Amino acid sequence: MNRPGPARRPGVRLGAMRRWRGLTLRARLTSIAALAVAVAVVGVSAVAFVAVGHQVRASVDQTLRRDAETVAASPDEWAHRTVVGSDDGHGDPDHDHDLSPRVQVLDGAGRPVGATGLPVTGRARQIATGHGQEAFEQVPVRGEDYRMLTRRAAGGGAVQVAVSLHGAHETMAGVGLAILVVGVVGVAAAAAVGALVARAGLRPVDRLTAAVEHVTATTDLDTSVDAGLDVSGRDEVGRLATAFNTMLAALRASRAAQRLLVEDAGHELRTPLTSLRTNIQLLIRADRQRDRQLSDADRGRLLADLDTQTAELTRLVGELVDLARDDHGAELVEPVDLAELVDLAVQRLPAGTPVDADYEHVSVPGRATSLTRMVANLLDNAVKWSPPGAPVTVRLRAAAGTDGTPGAELSVADRGPGVAEADLPHIFERFHRAPTARSVPGSGLGLAIVAQAVALHAGTVRVEQVHPSGARFVVWLPRRSGNAA
Repeated sequence: MNRPGPARRPGVRLGAMRRWRGLTLRARLTSIAALAVAVAVVGVSAVAFVAVGHQVRASVDQTLRRDAETVAASPDEWAHRTVVGSDDGHGDPDHDHDLSPRVQVLDGAGRPVGATGLPVTGRARQIATGHGQEAFEQVPVRGEDYRMLTRRAAGGGAVQVAVSLHGAHETMAGVGLAILVVGVVGVAAAAAVGALVARAGLRPVDRLTAAVEHVTATTDLDTSVDAGLDVSGRDEVGRLATAFNTMLAALRASRAAQRLLVEDAGHELRTPLTSLRTNIQLLIRADRQRDRQLSDADRGRLLADLDTQTAELTRLVGELVDLARDDHGAELVEPVDLAELVDLAVQRLPAGTPVDADYEHVSVPGRATSLTRMVANLLDNAVKWSPPGAPVTVRLRAAAGTDGTPGAELSVADRGPGVAEADLPHIFERFHRAPTARSVPGSGLGLAIVAQAVALHAGTVRVEQVHPSGARFVVWLPRRSGNAA
């Protein structure tokens, strides 16, 4: 027989989880606070209810024990009385049962001397016949619950004293109702306070959300969440606000750098593209106008210029791509032997280029592609500035940093005119070209690529003057793992 009930339980649980996830964070916090208080209230209420019940029962037992001692001391006097506490020892059971304890005396055989309606239980007969001293029992009397104490009487037999539990039940009912009301009010108050606390606590998060939505809708990176927030605090919201502002600052810097790169690239590309277009148009017009045909020498010079301009344009675009690319994070950081990179870069230099190389095998943690571009640009820059036949000096050795950190030092020196003092602060900037470099091929991006690679690997780069002439570029990279960005 199929039982669809259990099969639906996973769906019910899944639906509950979906509804819970569909709640706002404020609603979740409020619900959690109310649930926590409800659990605490239930626990405290249960303990309190049980404690009050024990106290009420202890009070009833104490009263019964006191009255039983009085009756047991002189059972003959109480043989024909019905209640304790009245002037004549008699009362109306229909009205006084809940006010005064009822009493009954048993003889040595366990028989009532004067029947008052209290039941004679087996335990009561045992005590009357001498088997025990006293016993508490809960017995029914005329449809009501009574608490009864049977005690051994002086001279034999026993006495029974019982009191109705109607008053105790009413007391416990009142206590239960009071606990229920207090619990409900407490849970409701906790939910209200939880909602207020959640609203106040999440107000900074609301500001952060509004700021993120504003940036998403307007792409305005000048937004800040400093207003109304303690961004210097160490709490979660303060740290989140600080991280958000830091992210916006990084995005602003990235956008500014991107805009500057595009502007500079457009400026630098305009000149070679204009020259290239002019030469192409000149060739086209010459082919169309037969009376103005170019000589073979002129056509050869134009084609040579086109080839040179195309090569320079290709080099410029390649360097722009190298400088602008942001894929270094996809390449793993691994030990890189700088000596192998230097040796490979030297082999790729134009044939006949003199190089004075002396290097140790030093490994650093880094990204091989970025370091290869760095070494190649340093050597290309040195070859470009060195006079024909003058050697390029390359040195690689292990060297500690200024703070004692183990590292590797690579220096590349040329025999050119050196770097003017006015150009030193700008030597690693994009598209910077000294006045003396106007006649030298290049885009002004090679050293910027070097600086970018060095920064990526948490290193340093500097330029030194070489006497009598020339410049030496010194790169230091740390050898400890984890330094590469």
